[in-house]
Amino acid sequence: MKYKIQTPPDGRCFSAFIFKNIGYNPGMLNKIKSLIRPAAVQTTAGALAEKFGLELRGDASTVVRGVAPIADARPGQLAFYSTEQNSAAFKILPIDVLKNTRASVILVQPEHVADAPNGATLLVTASPRGNIVKILGEIYAPPPRRGISRRAVIERGVFFRNRRTNYVGQFATIERGAVIEPDVKIYPNAYIGQNVTIGRGTVVQTGAHIENATIGADCVINAGAVIGKDGFGYTRQDGHNIFIPHVGRVVIGDRVSIGANTCIDRGAMTDTQIGDGTKIDNLCQIAHGVIVGRECFLASGVGLAGGVVVGDRALLAGQVGIANGVHIGNDAEVGAHSGVFRNVPDGGRIMGYPAGPGTEFMRHYAWLRKNVKK
Repeated sequence: MKYKIQTPPDGRCFSAFIFKNIGYNPGMLNKIKSLIRPAAVQTTAGALAEKFGLELRGDASTVVRGVAPIADARPGQLAFYSTEQNSAAFKILPIDVLKNTRASVILVQPEHVADAPNGATLLVTASPRGNIVKILGEIYAPPPRRGISRRAVIERGVFFRNRRTNYVGQFATIERGAVIEPDVKIYPNAYIGQNVTIGRGTVVQTGAHIENATIGADCVINAGAVIGKDGFGYTRQDGHNIFIPHVGRVVIGDRVSIGANTCIDRGAMTDTQIGDGTKIDNLCQIAHGVIVGRECFLASGVGLAGGVVVGDRALLAGQVGIANGVHIGNDAEVGAHSGVFRNVPDGGRIMGYPAGPGTEFMRHYAWLRKNVKK
């Protein structure tokens, strides 16, 4: 059967366009969906149990064709149920969700085995959340990319330690002096400047811009991120704003994730540093000379002014702003939309504008709600 497809007019959604031109055809719609959603590698419950050291209860040959939330899972899919209290970001679902799921394979904790539906194959573990991450990476792993596009711009003097393991997409640019370690993937239109080092297994997504930087191993630099440009450093002389030349670098550790359109400025005279394992969300601004410790979380919209020091394992929620030179202690947490002008001790919990102890902020908020008329 041939389909005559007309160009959809502006403003018409894709599904309405398909129905208009093709009509309701479940087979065709499923085909279209399969092209959009990531493809899962078919596996079995037994194979997953063996690979990840899970206790298997049920039929080892049960086929897993995909992963879904436990309330939405269908036969052939894997789901998980957990009451782990390792993060406030995870909601614990009612036990009835587990009892009524249609999933063929379920990751559960030992105490919930009796609540699972009859006939389901169980993968028993103390940490379903930790293992679902591994399984997602296993069955939805993207196909391997290798090779260097003829349309990439690679200057003389670029050093590939193992060129056969690298991927460089079309119109990507790598300038002389850059060092590209094995298994690095550089997607189309990315820019790698002079003397930049990209560590083993790191992925540089489309349109990312990196210069004056050293990137560690197994990092992800997402689309549109800008790393290593000059910071917002000026001095005022004779009534004029004079730019301060920047000669520092950006040094990023291993296993760091940099979100889309995040900017990390090079230092003026010292290096801007991001510690191992730190995760930075989209649209963040990291100014010149900032030091971020290991295993930190910076949510979307965080802005760190020049010279800020963030300790290990700190958590900065969305749109937090931190003033010049402030120190945030190890294991500290800063609530969303906070403005921080003073140092925060190790383990401190602050929020508000200006930021203060979280309990104090909540008392002020409760007083305002009680005493201020609407």
